[in-house]
Amino acid sequence: MHLWHALILGIVEGITEFLPISSTGHLTILEKILGYKIDNPGITAFTAIIQVGATISTLVYFWKDIVTIVRGWVKGLFHADQRHKASYRFGWAIIVGSIPIAIVGLAFKHEIETSLRSLWIVATGLIVWGLVMAVADRVGNSNRPGKDATWKETLIIGIAQCLALIPGVSRSGATISVGLFRGFDRLAATKLSFFLAIPALLAASALEALTNYKDISSGVGWPATIVATIASGVVAYMVIAWLLKYIARHTYTIFITYRLILGVVLIILLATHTLSAT
Repeated sequence: MHLWHALILGIVEGITEFLPISSTGHLTILEKILGYKIDNPGITAFTAIIQVGATISTLVYFWKDIVTIVRGWVKGLFHADQRHKASYRFGWAIIVGSIPIAIVGLAFKHEIETSLRSLWIVATGLIVWGLVMAVADRVGNSNRPGKDATWKETLIIGIAQCLALIPGVSRSGATISVGLFRGFDRLAATKLSFFLAIPALLAASALEALTNYKDISSGVGWPATIVATIASGVVAYMVIAWLLKYIARHTYTIFITYRLILGVVLIILLATHTLSAT
């Protein structure tokens, strides 16, 4: 892969990872436009691995919150009188909420990397989940803070996160929508999405690096992968800061509209054979 291609893809990953518009969908479309075979194992691995940059940006941005949660969880493990605290309960909630995508991702790893790598699926995911988001944004919002989340609720949100394995759905779009349906306010639903993203993205990136490092070495190349990862991290940090400020005052309408337009345009391009599906 050309380094300038990697830079562009890394920037797109950083912009789209935490916005509810599907980072995998955007990378798949752009990889196709740049002339890469989107169901190639090396490209699939590259798409997953560069997410680690965005994940690290999340760790940096929410470092104080993460330290508080981890400390509270560890204290609660060894001291019963600490188990009533919100940090202990929230720590367990994040752990439980991360289990579904780990199970589903491992069980259907082959299908995710082959059968689902089609632009028709991306277009469908963009439109269908865009409509789900529209309903959630309209009827699901309330004033519940994120600290009220129980492990049962994060489990439900975690199950929804599995839908993000379908390109076009969007991990953040799935988790935010279900968070809204569960009664959390927009800012709380968005933050929950960030915290659930950390273990999911780190695990996915590590798995791809360990199992497909040969495909990266002989195909895309590690220099390109590293460039894209760094770019995604720098850009994602800025996007996180912007999104939290934006969503505190606005609805998700701009993202929903964008998803629907992009999905329709993609269908037109595929139907007219301007783009091939794989």
